Amino acid sequence: MPKLIKDKAIADNSWLLMEATDAPETVEVPADAVIVPLNVWLARKQELAGRIATLGVWLNSDQFADQLGEEAQQLPLVAVNFPGFMDGRGFSTARLLRERYGFTGELRAVGSIIRDQLFFLQRCGFNSFDLPEGADLEAALNSFSDFSETYQAAVDQPLPLFRRRA
Repeated sequence: MPKLIKDKAIADNSWLLMEATDAPETVEVPADAVIVPLNVWLARKQELAGRIATLGVWLNSDQFADQLGEEAQQLPLVAVNFPGFMDGRGFSTARLLRERYGFTGELRAVGSIIRDQLFFLQRCGFNSFDLPEGADLEAALNSFSDFSETYQAAVDQPLPLFRRRA
C-alpha cells in the first residue's frame, strides 16, 4: 500500500486519486475510497451523496474553494493539486476551505509538492501530504520542525507572535 504523511506521521494511503476527466457525467467512479475531480462531484453529487464516507473531492490549482464551498463540510477529505512546485494557488485554497468554509476533515496536498513546502502547507491548513513517488518520507517529516517559532497568524496558529507574548 502506498504511503503518505498524515498528521505528522507516515501512514498508509487508502484513498484512490481519480484522474481528471472531460466526461464527468459518464466516467466510472470506483467503489473504493476515492477522491474524485471537482467536475465529477459537481456533475454527480446527488448520485454520489449516498457514499459520502468514502468520497473525497480534489481541486486543481485553477479551481476555487468557493466552487466547493460549504459542501466541503460534509466530505471526509479534500485534496488540492499542485501541478508544479512553483504554483502557490493551493495555499490560498486551503486557507479558504479551513477559515471561510469551515472544513475540518483531512486536507491533502497532492501533486508536485516538495519537502521544503510542508511546513508552510501545514500553516495554511493541510494535514496530509501525498508526496511524489520516490520521496523520502522520513526526511520529509523533519521539515515540520524547520522553524521553532512563527510570527504571523495562520490556520495552525491563529494568534500572531506579539499577541502570544503579550
